[in-house]
Amino acid sequence: MCKMVGEQEGMLNDLKLLLGMDPEDASQDDKLLWILQSAKARLKVLLGGLDPPAEMEHIITEAAVIRFNRIGSEGMTINVVEGENLHFSGSDFAGFMDEINAWLDARNQNSRRGGFRFL
Repeated sequence: MCKMVGEQEGMLNDLKLLLGMDPEDASQDDKLLWILQSAKARLKVLLGGLDPPAEMEHIITEAAVIRFNRIGSEGMTINVVEGENLHFSGSDFAGFMDEINAWLDARNQNSRRGGFRFL
């Protein structure tokens, strides 16, 4: 099993809570930790290589829920079973892009403040 640090342990517990799993059941911890690490790495790419800040942990956790629920349905956009229609987004982060872009915009605005200006 993977060794967890505080941040991972908290996110793992949050993920289990959202998935309706017993927090004491460690039987799927390796899979869930891999999903969390993958979601964090993908968010890092969306942030232009910057490590996701603590205030974006909820995005990692919620994207991990989306990814977990797609296990076995990778590559599908629509799955119809006995009248139930499931539609999958092309990206686990599609619902978070406004928030991600707002964070990037705020960061870019803050980086433009101060400094020198030559006339």
